[in-house]
Amino acid sequence: MPTPHYGQPRYRAIAEELRERIESGIIPPGTLLPAESALTAEFQAARGTVRQAIAALREAGLVSTEHGRGTYATPRQRERGPDEGSETETQQRQVAADAELAALFAVEVGAALMEQQSLTRTNGVVGTVVKTYRLLQAER
Repeated sequence: MPTPHYGQPRYRAIAEELRERIESGIIPPGTLLPAESALTAEFQAARGTVRQAIAALREAGLVSTEHGRGTYATPRQRERGPDEGSETETQQRQVAADAELAALFAVEVGAALMEQQSLTRTNGVVGTVVKTYRLLQAER
């Protein structure tokens, strides 16, 4: 870490650095974050400290963790304006690849994929729907 953040817990400084990477697009939505071991080496921090940082990001809605698979950056939520009642809802589910998705992922039709859907509403009206697909570990 380039500069220490005096008076701030170490995990918060790590979380802030990762937050900046996610929000700037260095870590794009849907991308797997580096493994805990890589983060402990990069930030020269204990594994527990890195886990606290990831937990803070998860609580802020910036990442989601899939047991046994890793932690992924979640799609960006729109910033709320002062008069705007905007909200984003994100859901994940396992789906079978149709012909188009199978061709894109170079797998057989019916292969298991993880679909993440983010729905943004402004004042109760749907503004955007973003679907992201990821190949499950067992298929790779």
